[in-house]
Amino acid sequence: MAETVRMGVVGAGSISVRGLLPHLSQPDLADRVMLAAVCDPVAGRAEAAAEKFGVARAFTEYEELLARGDVDAVTIASPIGLHYEQGKLALQAGKHVHFNKTMTITVAEATELIELAAESDLRIVASPGEMLRPHHVRTRELIREGAIGTLSWVSCGAAFGTYHEDESVRGGNDVLSNIDPSWYFRKPGGGPLYDMTVYALHSVTGILGPAKRVTAMSGVRIPLRGDVQTDADDNTVILIDFGDNLFCVATGTAAGGMRGGFGGAYYGTAGTIEGVLLNGEPFDFPGRNPEELSPRGPGNQALLPHVTGVHREIEEQHVYEDVMQLVDWVRDGTPSIVTAEHARHVIDIIESAYRASATGQTQDLTTTF
Repeated sequence: MAETVRMGVVGAGSISVRGLLPHLSQPDLADRVMLAAVCDPVAGRAEAAAEKFGVARAFTEYEELLARGDVDAVTIASPIGLHYEQGKLALQAGKHVHFNKTMTITVAEATELIELAAESDLRIVASPGEMLRPHHVRTRELIREGAIGTLSWVSCGAAFGTYHEDESVRGGNDVLSNIDPSWYFRKPGGGPLYDMTVYALHSVTGILGPAKRVTAMSGVRIPLRGDVQTDADDNTVILIDFGDNLFCVATGTAAGGMRGGFGGAYYGTAGTIEGVLLNGEPFDFPGRNPEELSPRGPGNQALLPHVTGVHREIEEQHVYEDVMQLVDWVRDGTPSIVTAEHARHVIDIIESAYRASATGQTQDLTTTF
């Protein structure tokens, strides 16, 4: 067993300053994780983050972190369009990798990283680890047990709204509180599918299994966000075929919300499961508090394995959990269920949906997990 995993944090943007750095700097992790380095291209941001959260070294250049940061692993929290190149460089440098969603933009990129990690005996954990949530596991069991009869169809999805413009790290007077959200609306890697609907797609495929084919309509509905020109599709509706005439409608839209959200709503001939409700009533699952449907935030994040003590009070608990999945895997050799292969299948759904919209043709998926 490795004693302590020396972690490098790639990007000191929103997810890092609200979640990754506050969690990983807590004293209860000192025997498992060391915050060895942080990097960010914005002048002064990495240094400010290092000072605030007690990180050993700060860099402006990512390549410098890999070369001189003295890290065993990195958590990549940069804009999604950078993940493939940064992940490849990390693996080539012999580092284990945690990808904040989404791992890559294309299936080909994901496959290359998976093969590179295997060749080098390195570990990849690719967020989001939705099937670590006990109510999702129980939902899968209830469907298989016939609790809602024959499952007919599923709805899930997410919407941008003004979430990213309104985050607490925007509009301030210093480098840790004036973080620019523009990349969320631009190619490559922008748009609600890669950023938000990815959660729903991980949940639904984790519960139902791999999908078979997709078709979609997609485009830009809000062409201007403040002074930012939107060129990444922000309004997409996907129809997913799971085989045997079981379908899912998944959305990644500019506004509004689809019933089921990140977890999905499951409609059967004898009832419905939505969230932690079976036909409108709470269902049991390991750790459920009958007095509290969603302890410490949406999605029962307080029931994730590593979310204990002070970590229940810090934002982005699910991201912290996925990082700790990598830490445990590196330290004791126990593989995580949060796999790169599952992430690649979700990327296949998203990439194929965009292709279906562009061509007007249903797309067969090429991956499984």
